[in-house]
Amino acid sequence: MPTTRLGVFELMVLMAVATAPEEADGITIRQKVAASRGRDVSSGAVHTTLDRLGHRGLVSSRQGDATPERGGRPRRFYRLTALGAKAIDINYGALQTLAGHVPQIFPQ
Repeated sequence: MPTTRLGVFELMVLMAVATAPEEADGITIRQKVAASRGRDVSSGAVHTTLDRLGHRGLVSSRQGDATPERGGRPRRFYRLTALGAKAIDINYGALQTLAGHVPQIFPQ
């Protein structure tokens, strides 16, 4: 069974996929991650992460139709899998637990 442990950037990309209404392309995912980080994110970093998440069974993808706007290249669309949803739950919960201890570490 693929591991559900994620790095922070992987979690952000996975959550961007999860928040798409049905499925999302790389551009939409990149924009969501960039907006949440407050700075630009490279397409290469997002696509590399999506490939890694796909190999781990956390996202599935399908190739769309070729479009003239993209020079005849097709877009790839991503969707969260059940294992991906479980990975979000586990990793987000761990971050929330850890964040709950931050005020104790840095009292005001």
